[in-house]
Amino acid sequence: METTRLHTESDVKTWPHSKTGETMYKIYADTTDLIDDPLPWQKRGLQQTASGYGSKLTSCYKINFEGKLYRLYVTQYSNAGSTWFRVRGRKIFVN
Repeated sequence: METTRLHTESDVKTWPHSKTGETMYKIYADTTDLIDDPLPWQKRGLQQTASGYGSKLTSCYKINFEGKLYRLYVTQYSNAGSTWFRVRGRKIFVN
């Protein structure tokens, strides 16, 4: 298995949402921190939706957080996308 950086709770940054005031969570990672682990349908070149857009698109990457691998998801509309994963009910965005 590839060795990647282990991200921990201390890597998570918080900020208030500009409209709701809800706490948002972010972690900084680059491509060397990610594990490429495509699902069988991704290996065949298929997409999850016909348009390529959606609120929870499965990516082919995982991130090592607190010693556990988490699948990354993408919210993609138009040409703007956000990458994230869930930990204990929190949506943590990846930059």
